[in-house]
Amino acid sequence: MINCIILGDSIAVGTHQFRPECVAHANVGINSKQWRKEYLEKDQGNNLVAETIIISIGSNDYKGINTIEEISKIRIAVRAKRVFWILPAIKPDIQNMVKEVAAGFGDVVLPITQLEPDGIHPTRDGYKELAGKAK
Repeated sequence: MINCIILGDSIAVGTHQFRPECVAHANVGINSKQWRKEYLEKDQGNNLVAETIIISIGSNDYKGINTIEEISKIRIAVRAKRVFWILPAIKPDIQNMVKEVAAGFGDVVLPITQLEPDGIHPTRDGYKELAGKAK
């Protein structure tokens, strides 16, 4: 079994820099619907089994995406002993959806505490903190 998988958006890409031992299924700018189509539908989620899975998705979602449905499908597909969600720093409605899905599965939610000036992405130390907590 794979030890660690990181999936999601640019924040997942950044987190992977501090957890290089993890397999990353992440793209900059990707939203939850695109991620599901690109990674989940192509291989039916067969590669989403690990000891630990870190998910960062939702920051790029917009009104036309049914985020709760998309992230629920993603979470149902992953199999891990521990699942961590990196809470988007923006979009309170998306934050609430992430918290709801995570709570439904007993997952851990990690807020971003150290932000770049853009208010979205973690600083270098912020990424280190997230990577360290998601073990």
